[in-house]
Amino acid sequence: MDKNTNNKKNFNLKKAFKQYLFFIITAVLLGLLFIFKFDAGVKAADVIAYSFKEMLLVLPPIFIIIGLLDVWIPKETMVRLMGEGSGIKGIILAFLFGTVAAGPLYAAFPIAVVFMKKHVKFSNIMILFGAWGATKIPMLLFEMSTLGFKFALLRLAINIPVIILIAYLMGIFVKKDEVEAIYKKAEKL
Repeated sequence: MDKNTNNKKNFNLKKAFKQYLFFIITAVLLGLLFIFKFDAGVKAADVIAYSFKEMLLVLPPIFIIIGLLDVWIPKETMVRLMGEGSGIKGIILAFLFGTVAAGPLYAAFPIAVVFMKKHVKFSNIMILFGAWGATKIPMLLFEMSTLGFKFALLRLAINIPVIILIAYLMGIFVKKDEVEAIYKKAEKL
């Protein structure tokens, strides 16, 4: 084996270790929890298993939607509808995507990656995240039934402008080169 091959293997091992460092640390901490507080370790393992099962139920439909979105909607159409210069149309579409979405917030990240590949405006992606987390229809219906119609609509009326404000502030405060780096990273996925 020559020196280049050996260096490549070391580099790949370092890269893999760095990539899975959080998982390794979590597994070690869970192991320590089992050793020192077995009951707490069992509870933690149950939570992990439940979360993993939930992810397995949520992510496949999301990936199917992403695949269809990626294939059916041309990049030019997404740029026109939600890209730079899309204005209010892009904002409304970002809210619509986030509001009708199903699943937890982490399911929005793969969709955001596809949006980045299609050059959707950064603030519209931030609006998508805000809408996904705060204005989903099932959540609104639940609020109406438990907290009342007036409360649910008032919270929604407050959330919408705040989400837009936060999205645009992020567009201002996150440096252009950082946004470009995020988009370049999305292109590689």
